Amino acid sequence: MQRSFLRGACFALAACLPLAVSPAARAKQAPTTQPKVVEVCFVLDTTGSMGGLIDGAKKKIWTIANGIVAADKGAKVRFALVPYRDRGDAYVTKVFDLTDDLDKVFADLQSFEAGGGGDGPESVNQAIVDAVNKIAWTSGDAATKIVFLVGDAPPHMDYADDVKYAKTCEAAVRKNLIINTVQCGEQSETTPVWQEIARLSEGSYVALEQSGGMVVIETPLDKEIAELSTQIGALAVPYGSADQQRQVQSKTASAAAAPAPVAAERAYFNASDSFGGKAIQGRGDLVSDVRENAVALEKLKDEELPENMRTMSADERKAYLKQQGEARDKLTARVNELSKQRQAIIDEENKKLTNGKGDAFDAKVTEIVNGQVNRKK
Repeated sequence: MQRSFLRGACFALAACLPLAVSPAARAKQAPTTQPKVVEVCFVLDTTGSMGGLIDGAKKKIWTIANGIVAADKGAKVRFALVPYRDRGDAYVTKVFDLTDDLDKVFADLQSFEAGGGGDGPESVNQAIVDAVNKIAWTSGDAATKIVFLVGDAPPHMDYADDVKYAKTCEAAVRKNLIINTVQCGEQSETTPVWQEIARLSEGSYVALEQSGGMVVIETPLDKEIAELSTQIGALAVPYGSADQQRQVQSKTASAAAAPAPVAAERAYFNASDSFGGKAIQGRGDLVSDVRENAVALEKLKDEELPENMRTMSADERKAYLKQQGEARDKLTARVNELSKQRQAIIDEENKKLTNGKGDAFDAKVTEIVNGQVNRKK
């Protein structure tokens, strides 16, 4: 009788204890976590009065990107652009869809020129409709999805066939999109509309000077970092179609031609932990793409390889890519080291320029994204 009682007690105790699980089984049981995603679309008024902000954005896009990446370490960050003007101008809107290839975003932004306008209201309603409906946002609430509407003039409310902004804001909320508004200048007609768009879309409203207030701060380290960036670019290995290889070469050439402070910010972005040390953004560099398992080296045809690799054996090709990667890693480590020193200088200069307020477009974007990413968490 006592033995039966003890046996029963042991069974009951065993049922309460956690089962021993092998590491392999535990890995299968562990829930899979989706990579964090931050998607940002800049809806930019490109009429004549916005020339100062557009020129500043061209110089500061990498600074803005670095601030956004810092807001959520390890997140996959994608950017989109929707420039707009008005009916009767060269265009009403254009749509540059979301991409994680910031080299492409940089190139697209360089094509923006201020022009047209001059008659007051602009096609703001159409611009935010396109941002909400024509951008390929990640579905559901898995991503933090943010729009920045940047302009100085209110929307045309007299276009009968326009979808008015209030309705578009409702659609944005249903898609978990946050619309922030950045007013440049002091047009009194713009202020209440920009504030209402932000309120309806659960976003933030900020007012800045007409030019956006962006200042490019040069440091003694810019030149060295820019030179390291050029050396890293030279270690890229373009592959694929002739067009893809030309795109890689164009990206490295564009980076080499950029002003030193711009090239330094790009180098810091590419060297960050989020990207593991890239020569370019996007695909087309065989060193990065093999490392990331985006392409199988052995499956590439000879004509898809750069000319110097076509006569190599399979082992020689692997060794060559390894050598290029290791050389790049050393340069990237130096970029990271210098970039931290450079950022400390910039932070001190920014405090002097703004009394710590950060009242400039790039600083406000970083501040807002930080807050909204944290709110999402």
